[in-house]
Amino acid sequence: MNNPVLACYGLAKTYLDGASKIEVLRNMELEVSAAEMVAIVGSSGSGKSTFLHLLGGLDQPTEGRVLLNNKNLYALSESDKCEMRNRYLGFVYQFHHLLPEFSALENVGMPLLIRGEYPAKIREKAAFLLEQVGLEHRLHHRLGQLSGGERQRVAIARALVTDPLCVLADEPTGNLDPHNAERVLQLFFDLQKAHRTSVVMVTHDPAIAKRAQRVLRIEDGILICQE
Repeated sequence: MNNPVLACYGLAKTYLDGASKIEVLRNMELEVSAAEMVAIVGSSGSGKSTFLHLLGGLDQPTEGRVLLNNKNLYALSESDKCEMRNRYLGFVYQFHHLLPEFSALENVGMPLLIRGEYPAKIREKAAFLLEQVGLEHRLHHRLGQLSGGERQRVAIARALVTDPLCVLADEPTGNLDPHNAERVLQLFFDLQKAHRTSVVMVTHDPAIAKRAQRVLRIEDGILICQE
């Protein structure tokens, strides 16, 4: 694979429990190409979310490297790592992690505000993304005025507003009822193709995983290809 947008090599995570070491992940190897969707599956407690946090620079690995746009995240200062995350990564979680005191438009524009973009550009880009997720009529509504499915669509718009190289999604529809989950998931797949954004998605649902281009399983702390 030439120049993966996101990769990890020899990635490991060990926790200390008193005098014992708990090896959660070991020798994880992954390369994600441009516009590729990769699903990560595994049993509960297998380390799926931990792996996603390591890929996103949100947790410190015990060993190994994570390369984002060919730069080792964990060789950077904290401020440079934050800038890399803001510029090249989007995040979608099971729980939306939106800010309740702000409107949908303000929540979507927050990553651009952090980047220091002009307010007019932020409003224009955020409104465009909200239109793409079918919420052009909800721009100025706060979270309490939005349904669960609408909130998750706002979260997807926020993840894509910076035109990231890759979106990391942790059970993005796990908190929704089946009907809303399917609607949001289809929207997510459609936008991923339209924006040609790479996606690494953690899911416990085999049916969702099969819709990705590649399915990998975490088993006994290592990453294996699932046929």
